[in-house]
Amino acid sequence: MVKVEVDPRQARHLLSARPAVLVTSVGSDGKPNIIPIGWSMPTSFNPPLVAISVGVRRFSHELIEDSQEFVVNLPSKDMRDKIMVCGSCSGRRVNKFERAGLTPLKSLRVRPPRIKECVGHIECKLVDKLRTGDHTIFVGEVVASSADEEVLDESGTPSPLLAEPIYHLSGSDFGTLESKLETPKH
Repeated sequence: MVKVEVDPRQARHLLSARPAVLVTSVGSDGKPNIIPIGWSMPTSFNPPLVAISVGVRRFSHELIEDSQEFVVNLPSKDMRDKIMVCGSCSGRRVNKFERAGLTPLKSLRVRPPRIKECVGHIECKLVDKLRTGDHTIFVGEVVASSADEEVLDESGTPSPLLAEPIYHLSGSDFGTLESKLETPKH
């Protein structure tokens, strides 16, 4: 195979696909907001920590810094259009729940709401942040989580195959996870 140099600004595409998530936050006035995020990940088992990367100019950035809380909501593959709606307008001017036809659901332990139509929810309290160029990585301790019963496997663990999450590939391109590779026998 021939290796070809890639523009460093495009190298991020080599790390695709990533689950698309809808992160909710809330202002001091109680008004909730939603931001689609393609950059999220678990970062620790004990304590359970999750990180999200949010552009510094985004309204959600301001809300998370102020409230010190956020919820990572996992949309299923049928929510592509709702994700696109949430990413096409600013929560400074628009109620994204109304615009996208989504339902706020009271969270178990934090002020930002969960999104009822999503199949899973990770409620976080901010414990750290790191400025990385034009984004900030917010690290939240998971203080509660919930999922639709249908996405739990026989042991009660959320299953990506059952949840049918949508993956952000690049730009407005999305995809799904269709199958699990068999574990080789040694």
